[in-house]
Amino acid sequence: MTVKDCDHHHHHHCERRRLYRRIACAIFTVILLISLVIFLIWAILRPSKPRLILQDVTVFGLNVSSVPPAAISTTMQVTISSHNPNSRIGVYYQIMDVYAAYRGQQVTLPTLLPPTYQGHNDVTIWSPFLYGEAVPVAPEFAEALNEDNNVGAMLFNIKINGQVRWKVGSWISGRYRLNANCPAYIKFGDPKNGIAFGPAMKFRFVQGCYVDI
Repeated sequence: MTVKDCDHHHHHHCERRRLYRRIACAIFTVILLISLVIFLIWAILRPSKPRLILQDVTVFGLNVSSVPPAAISTTMQVTISSHNPNSRIGVYYQIMDVYAAYRGQQVTLPTLLPPTYQGHNDVTIWSPFLYGEAVPVAPEFAEALNEDNNVGAMLFNIKINGQVRWKVGSWISGRYRLNANCPAYIKFGDPKNGIAFGPAMKFRFVQGCYVDI
């Protein structure tokens, strides 16, 4: 091979490298522009967090033991509605756990909600069952538990912990932590406060939950 052939070969090699560089730069520029457009859309739309409402709680069983150690046994079904207030953003609900708490202490097992996609301005209804069998209550709450039981009213907090993702067009965001707290003041001492369904009592609330994302 002559020197001229070598120079010609080297020239084509350099041209090829320049072409690859241009292609790589063009791809990077397109990705950067797409990301910038998505970010601007995201900043302009500013998604509002879902609005959760505790509609009712049906109590199938509620037993309180004041004998040390104090404990709570309960079986209940809660109805929670979730409204997506965004007109251009969808919501994916993922790994959503629901449980009942008494004075900040979890007293039922967590119930996993099914993964759900919620379109623009859609409403989703969940009605999970919550179970807790002889769950010990912290000693510092034993006296308060006994008083609540004697009065015939207990404040439970229905809590929802999970993850959400936002959907704008075909783009889906990363995961965001969702924590919701729905107070439920259940007056089981007077049958007039609920609606009887055989041995169960349904208590209506229709009140908003505190949602943090």
